[in-house]
Amino acid sequence: MYQHITTNNSMRPNDLIGAQDRVSAEGNRNCSSSVQSTPEIEKKYVHNVYDAIAPHFSATRFAKWPKVAEFLNSLGSGSVVLDAGCGNGKYLGFNPDCFFIGCDISPPLIEICAGRGHEVLVADAVNLPYRDNFGDAAISIAVLHHLSTDDRRRKAIEELIRVVRRGGLVLITVWAREQEDKSLLNKWTPLCEKYTEEWVDQSSPPVRSQSASLLESIAETDEDAGLMKQADDRLKKCHDGVEDKTITACSNSNADKNEKNQQEYFVPWHLPFHRAEIGGASAAALEKGFAKKDEKKGTVVYNRYYHVFVEGELQRLVSGIKSAAIVDQFYDKSNWCIVVEKL
Repeated sequence: MYQHITTNNSMRPNDLIGAQDRVSAEGNRNCSSSVQSTPEIEKKYVHNVYDAIAPHFSATRFAKWPKVAEFLNSLGSGSVVLDAGCGNGKYLGFNPDCFFIGCDISPPLIEICAGRGHEVLVADAVNLPYRDNFGDAAISIAVLHHLSTDDRRRKAIEELIRVVRRGGLVLITVWAREQEDKSLLNKWTPLCEKYTEEWVDQSSPPVRSQSASLLESIAETDEDAGLMKQADDRLKKCHDGVEDKTITACSNSNADKNEKNQQEYFVPWHLPFHRAEIGGASAAALEKGFAKKDEKKGTVVYNRYYHVFVEGELQRLVSGIKSAAIVDQFYDKSNWCIVVEKL
């Protein structure tokens, strides 16, 4: 499907070793403070959550998506591949003929990657620590939907384009609102407009509807479907000082419009009591209000923020980037996916 990418011959081993120490000054200047500043909802319901659940999350992430595998296998020998939001590093080293560098915002996940011998560093998707034109290709797998504003999602795409060379390809995948199983949308906890305004930057399109929803785990991919459990309690707190009545008020109105317009959700992660990391991390999470105990299920429930993408949304974000051209776009396993070439 994809034309083979040839290696940028100007890349040398020393360039790669020092990559994590060099941040593009131009990228920093162009990135506004509002985009660089992480919204509280991401700190609390993305960063803190993944830091707390990292070992358990990693244990469920091992299967490779066929479309991602196809993309990586299409790359030429010696290609430098940048994985932005690498998680536990399941794609790092997938193509043994390429050189992979991964980054993620979660230090515990990066520690897991480093322990497996991968070249990794802690970094933010909206401010990648690589010079311009550094890599031959880049991937962003299930990352952009954790960014809470339109500007931050666009900036993350711009960064992926910036760090690959001219002619380099970027693969991006995100959760789709158009789920294959239509009933799943009713099993997530939607964020109503009133609640979202307290968290999400005003530059984002508004949340347009509200509906009833119980917390229920869903599988991100097929491999973890059997590892996740359901929870039947509503959120006790969504933020320090913000009580459940906020979510309840959202959920009791316009329920029939949920599937049509809603894009902002909390999706739960269930960490079993027997997991080793349940101690300190869970105690801190419970104290800070971004997790709760479910004694009946024997789990601590963490809520992760998601902005699910609608059809055409990825294309819209890319279309405003002059140095990028869409070469492929498709829907796969309830995800919208796009391949972009740097011009």
